[in-house]
Amino acid sequence: MNGASPSGLLIATHDLCWQHDPGPGHPERPQRLTAVRHGIELSGVADGVTWVEAPETSMAAVEAVHRPPMLARLDEIDRQGGGELDADTWLSAHSLQAARRAAGAGLDLIDRLDRGEAAAGWSMVRPPGHHATSGVSMGFCLINNVAVAARALADRGERVAIVDIDAHHGNGTQDIFYTDSRVLFVSFHQFPLYPHTGWPHEQGEGDGVGTTVNLAMPARSTGDSYRQGIAEVVAPVVERFAPTWLLLSVGFDAHRADPITDLGLTAGDYADIVGDLLMLAPAGRRLLFLEGGYDLPALRDSAGAVAAVALGEEFRPEAASSGGPGAAAVETARQIHLEGRLN
Repeated sequence: MNGASPSGLLIATHDLCWQHDPGPGHPERPQRLTAVRHGIELSGVADGVTWVEAPETSMAAVEAVHRPPMLARLDEIDRQGGGELDADTWLSAHSLQAARRAAGAGLDLIDRLDRGEAAAGWSMVRPPGHHATSGVSMGFCLINNVAVAARALADRGERVAIVDIDAHHGNGTQDIFYTDSRVLFVSFHQFPLYPHTGWPHEQGEGDGVGTTVNLAMPARSTGDSYRQGIAEVVAPVVERFAPTWLLLSVGFDAHRADPITDLGLTAGDYADIVGDLLMLAPAGRRLLFLEGGYDLPALRDSAGAVAAVALGEEFRPEAASSGGPGAAAVETARQIHLEGRLN
């Protein structure tokens, strides 16, 4: 490396991630990955992207995050050829194999970034993960991909900041690290909305007090409020925490076109928000994880915008948004986490 900063974007995925099939009409469908890939191609930055095949994770890495009864249930349904976990969450014949590749993607990217192969990595996989708690697979999620990576980093002595911008609260990630002082968890999410967690007063417990930050955004919130939240809340909290790695759970369901949410972001906002967040960690210590996003054109455009900004380029198929509500949610979080007041 000769002291040079790493460059480029690694994207990890696997063919099995297209084979996970939750059933006809399910919003978390294989075409999501095709839309993301198409968006990256349209962004004009494909020459800066290196695609890598996600390996299967070790069971030890998964067991460090999830309890044995939960994993046993996944194995049982897998042996039956698939089936229902809950009303929203299904396994098909290849789902558990895909989930193990999805969890392995982040770990492989960490190894590659350690070797200086790129400035950032993106785990572009499905099933997503951030709703999977330590003991329950739920909300389209089987294994918590970002949590597997964060736990591995923390266990080797890193300080890890996770910022989740999916429209739905990352309840699983919060649950797993709620008492862990080594991991800062920050979530922007529509509130109220499934899974009906992520209240502003939830700040962690025990050793983890102060390491959970929730910005509970009202419906129709726009990009200017998100960027205000980053500048006034997230950046100061992250600076105080002093992470050595930044992990982003990037859900594109906060886009205004998403069919199951009510937020007001655009592809231009995703470029701005992710660009602001990437500045919170040095090149070579930045990881992105694909979470939700269910309108395929919005997913395509937003993913392209994010790939471009991760490479220091610009791709804006839509302008940024402004004028929606959200300032009050940012102020509540600021008072709680920077002034020590509960509202």
